[in-house]
Amino acid sequence: MNSQLLNLAINQEDGSLPGEGLTALETFTYFVLAPAGLFIGISLIVYFAVRPKNARGNAGRAITKIN
Repeated sequence: MNSQLLNLAINQEDGSLPGEGLTALETFTYFVLAPAGLFIGISLIVYFAVRPKNARGNAGRAITKIN
């Protein structure tokens, strides 16, 4: 009877069987590193696109401050 329950749990649909499991490194890469990298990358793109002009530096300007 246990084998029948296991078979029902595995074969939920015709022809669909679970594949091989992920290694710990693959799991960490897919579910931690990839989302964190995407978040940081998108955040940097947005930051550099919308940061204030005065934060971009004064390179190449003769007058930087008027007192």
